[in-house]
Amino acid sequence: MKYSKSLIPTLRETPSDAEVISHQLMLRGGYIRKVAAGIYTYLPLGFKVLKKVEKIVREEMENAGAQELLMPMVVTAELWGKSGRWDLYGKELLRLKDRHARDFCLGPTHEEVITELMGTEIRSYRDLPMNLFQIQTKFRDEVRPRFGLMRGREFVMKDAYSFHTTDEDAEREYMNMFEAYKRIFERCGLKFRAVEADTGSIGGSFSHEFVVLAESGEDAVASCDTCDYAANVEKAVAKSKRYLPPEEVTPQAIEKVSTPGKKAVDEVSAFMGVTEDKLAKTLIYLADGNAVVALIRGDHELNEIKLKNIMGCSELELADPETVQKVTKAPSGFAGPVGLKDVEIYADHAIEVMHNFITGGNEKDVHLKNVNRDRDFSVTGFYDLKTVVTGDECPRCEGKLEIHRGIEVGHIFKLGTKYSEAMGATFLDADGQEKPMIMGCYGIGVGRTAAAAIEQNNDDNGIVWPMPLAPYEVLITTLNPKDDEVRELSESIYSSLRKKGVEVLWDDRDERPGVKFKDADLIGIPVRVTVGARGIKEGKLEVKLRSEKDARAVATSEIADAIEGIIKNWTDKL
Repeated sequence: MKYSKSLIPTLRETPSDAEVISHQLMLRGGYIRKVAAGIYTYLPLGFKVLKKVEKIVREEMENAGAQELLMPMVVTAELWGKSGRWDLYGKELLRLKDRHARDFCLGPTHEEVITELMGTEIRSYRDLPMNLFQIQTKFRDEVRPRFGLMRGREFVMKDAYSFHTTDEDAEREYMNMFEAYKRIFERCGLKFRAVEADTGSIGGSFSHEFVVLAESGEDAVASCDTCDYAANVEKAVAKSKRYLPPEEVTPQAIEKVSTPGKKAVDEVSAFMGVTEDKLAKTLIYLADGNAVVALIRGDHELNEIKLKNIMGCSELELADPETVQKVTKAPSGFAGPVGLKDVEIYADHAIEVMHNFITGGNEKDVHLKNVNRDRDFSVTGFYDLKTVVTGDECPRCEGKLEIHRGIEVGHIFKLGTKYSEAMGATFLDADGQEKPMIMGCYGIGVGRTAAAAIEQNNDDNGIVWPMPLAPYEVLITTLNPKDDEVRELSESIYSSLRKKGVEVLWDDRDERPGVKFKDADLIGIPVRVTVGARGIKEGKLEVKLRSEKDARAVATSEIADAIEGIIKNWTDKL
């Protein structure tokens, strides 16, 4: 493709609303343009990248035995009502009515549609297992869409669903998809980790996220420095000290201490001359509208996802000051477990081994000293509620946990029978007994993968595309297209590379060299060939890899073979 005939509207200035580097560079490089909040047009370069990701995904899914189909984006409320998610999904579900006032939604995911299909079409165990996938536009009405393609409202996703007769077969397919996903992201040229993850609103018994490692990522991933344990911080656990032999500590008499204006843990610990781990934080939450209490050590942070999963509630949020006052009889900042009535208390395992600790006194400007569980208060139960941090002990070995930043690009779930039971998707087994199908679910954010690749591969000048995802493999930069000899050689190289199957963009514009070089670095094509009068005179042209600082001189007659070798080296790495 000739640059002069292409729609590549590059920008010199970074748009003010672009927060992360992928968003900035996709706008500046002419890959996308904003239509509305969280909704984008893919320009030709962006669309080519999208299709590169789709091609890899499609090939590996088919190689793994999955079949492609296409389901509608507009879904009837009747199906979502069968699964129970019509009332549970929340405001992210964009609902609409047709001309007959019938309710529909724009599909954020397609469990209901595929389960209904399989429940209608499958009758016998002989028809299973089966894995079906689609690559399609989804819509989720994010409360605050941001970061470009990283968290948009409309996005392209690959979603697959498998159906099985036994748990063992469902787990076999889960691992089949696990390996397929590894191959997908390896072929994309990305550095990633597969981590244990929370199942979220999709549901299911267990899941893994595939996370592209990048410092700008909004997800935190914990991994062991010794073994292969890795998990999203929402799911990660650390070795608990509750398994150690209990300390022999004499309970001291409880004391009321005046702490005027001291609310935060650091303020109270400093005022009372103790370290933060001697305090217990009492947090009041609303779980589906009902007040509950979470108790966690002062130097730890509560993991709200863990608490939500333990309680099995749909909505969990910190209580407002009025609710705190109602539950504790004190203003926010002075809550404690002693004396609380008619409210469930969920305590972290660290509380289980604490003695003579400090809590709020449920009275303004008051804290209690020498509080002990069982004697002074009781709990509903002890659970893992802590958010892990760097240096925590690995739950599986003697290693230490490290925290990395990353971007979730894929997620696989073992769903079990959550949807098949609700929607009546059954099969007849070998004995003629009707049983619910056991399901798996497997998603990849296609546009998100492209954006994550930029977050992981960029420099001060622009994008540095991995070869498999680049819109073009080679950029020919013609320094003076009005010079007949220069233009003829450029066209000859362009033609010979295309005949070899190489994807080439030829910058034939009548622009200054500085402009062309800046655009080349910005859009990030992996290989650049510079054709100019001096190179022709010397019989050597400059070939530069976008990922390398220095260029190399290659004989004019060897250009096509040299570039073919560079591309082959990339392919051999994957």
